[in-house]
Amino acid sequence: MRQYAETGLVAIDLANTWDEYLDDPERLPDVAALLRFCHELHEPPDTTAAGRPATSMAGLDRGDLDAVRAVRERLRAVLLAEPGGRTAALARWAADLPLRALVQDAGGLPELRLIASDEAGLAARLAVRAVRELLDLAADGDWERLRLCAASPCRDAFVDRSRPGRRQFCSTRCANRAHAAASRARHRT
Repeated sequence: MRQYAETGLVAIDLANTWDEYLDDPERLPDVAALLRFCHELHEPPDTTAAGRPATSMAGLDRGDLDAVRAVRERLRAVLLAEPGGRTAALARWAADLPLRALVQDAGGLPELRLIASDEAGLAARLAVRAVRELLDLAADGDWERLRLCAASPCRDAFVDRSRPGRRQFCSTRCANRAHAAASRARHRT
């Protein structure tokens, strides 16, 4: 059963590893959870960006977990920015990352891809992948549809794929809770 890979995008799924609805909002409480997250999103913690062996899975420690949580906070800061300021926040984050550009063949056409440098650790690779996915969302025309849930206290990220583009909630769970709370408030007055 998948626990973390709800969208398959590191940019969204990593941001959503903090869930205010849970008694303990931290969904990455230990290294074992981090390993499950990496496995579900096909981001092997034991290879470099070039696919060469790096540290073993057993070599991950609390420092790696803390670094991934710091990436999550930086990612959430980008997502929390107003849509007009989100691009600048993403650019500042990308400038701090150990990344390089790779030109690869995409159906006979050159394609520019950002990849983590060979010496990058797990957290940096996840950060570069998240930046790359956010840039892909922008290129696909979904930048304005990248949203945070409007149901308090939830702040999960999602991409609004609805036809009218007016979705406010990350899930029916949050929509139902928000609508029930609004109904209760209307009946109190």
